Amino acid sequence: MSIHKEGYKILLSGFILLVGLNILVSSLCHELILFKWFFLIISLVLYIFLLFFFRLPVRPLDPQDGLIFSPADGKVVVIEETEEKEYFKDVKLQISIFMSPFNMHSNRYPVSGKIKYVSHYPGKNIVAWHPKSSELNERTTVVIETADDKEVLVKQVAGAVARRIVTYAKVGQMVKQGDELGFIKFGSRVDVFLPVGTEIEVPILQQVKANKSIIAKL
Repeated sequence: MSIHKEGYKILLSGFILLVGLNILVSSLCHELILFKWFFLIISLVLYIFLLFFFRLPVRPLDPQDGLIFSPADGKVVVIEETEEKEYFKDVKLQISIFMSPFNMHSNRYPVSGKIKYVSHYPGKNIVAWHPKSSELNERTTVVIETADDKEVLVKQVAGAVARRIVTYAKVGQMVKQGDELGFIKFGSRVDVFLPVGTEIEVPILQQVKANKSIIAKL
């Protein structure tokens, strides 16, 4: 277990801020011993949560053709056929995974292949489990073409709390199933769009883990 690189600046800034606030509280409220201890405990809890949020567990994965692994930790909130309007402009099978602030937020490639398309759209910050969040919220779209010429679309969607989506994918890049696609900070959702007829391996509301849970078979 390690700390994700996207958390370094936030953890340093948070540490400096909390130490400064505790020094200030201690100097202004030197007679209120219980309050000082309460403030210190709350500060420690907040910082431990930040460390927990930016954790990066080791998730080794041997790529397996034909299997779609979950790109994120979280709960499956959508399994349905829907029109994908940005890239395919056709009906696809959508599987959406909601990540709460308590989930690991590193996103992974569900398949191996070549990056065909990458785009980022600014947008709103509707709660990530809302059906319209996939179309209205800030989002990044990545399309991977597999070795057998199938295209899988992965969409990182910001939520009500998330304010930054990080994506490492670049057009033309060859990627391996299980490698890191990106990171979303503080609550979010990941959508996967697959060919209609893809065999689903998870039920709705199932808890899944990136690089561990198989969500579908092509």
